[in-house]
Amino acid sequence: MSQRILNTAKPTPSPTHRHHPSPPQPPPKLSRRAAAAGIAIAAAPALLTLSSPSSSKAQEEPEPIAAAAAPPCLEDLPVTAKAFLDVSIGGEPAGRITVGLFGDASPAAASRFMSLVTGVGYRRKEFVKIVPGYVQHGGVVSYPAVPAVTDRLAAEADALRARCGGAAVHAAAGAVSVVVRDPSLPPPKPKLVAKGGKLEVEEEQVGVVPNGTEFVITTGAAPELDEAAVLVGRVLDGMDVVAKIAAVPTVRDNAGSPYFRVAKLIGDKRAVVAERGFNRPYTKIVVTNCGVLSNATE
Repeated sequence: MSQRILNTAKPTPSPTHRHHPSPPQPPPKLSRRAAAAGIAIAAAPALLTLSSPSSSKAQEEPEPIAAAAAPPCLEDLPVTAKAFLDVSIGGEPAGRITVGLFGDASPAAASRFMSLVTGVGYRRKEFVKIVPGYVQHGGVVSYPAVPAVTDRLAAEADALRARCGGAAVHAAAGAVSVVVRDPSLPPPKPKLVAKGGKLEVEEEQVGVVPNGTEFVITTGAAPELDEAAVLVGRVLDGMDVVAKIAAVPTVRDNAGSPYFRVAKLIGDKRAVVAERGFNRPYTKIVVTNCGVLSNATE
């Protein structure tokens, strides 16, 4: 029995056999504090990962935006006035965008847009967001958010969507709309305050409420804008300029990263700062001049 066991064991390698190096030793165990620090160092770059401008589409040769048919309910909307936006990219003139305004279908929104393209409203202000489906202008941040104004504009957006039978209004390239809602904005939080020696509950809004001055121009179907913006008109000329804007490289949206989600959950300030810059163009895109043309046929 003893002899059988010895025969089944592995023979000891003779000195003439090739020497095999011993397997690498496992790394020494780290303390909890050291391990946590290592994870934090590895995760930090993922929070603020930016897209390289060289990996984006070349700005000099933007892909043309295909002309898509407007939703049937919008084909017959009359253009009552024209506005223009002269745009520069990186300090160089990029061209003019001519917008036909729907003064009959969206009177309050068209009137507000006309008032902002005159004077110093949109002039010398920047486009701040570029995403698949649309480009967004930053509007006039000094304007206060007046609920009476934005509620009226939102009501026009709902009425126009109802006129379309519930179909997507922003279903094609060239739609111009004013932002009046932010569907991603969290609801107000109750806050306990002292007034006149008594405790009262007030609602505190978290985030920035749209003030009804930001506008978007669609570069394709963007049905998500139906809940956020009211249509004011369509691009009559200058979609090539919109294509140049859409081709500018932007900061990569890294919100889907698990590191970013955890950092935002724990209130990491780096995540908050990074989120503000998502989809922002690397190059300044500015409305250098704007105004209203004398009539709809000019």
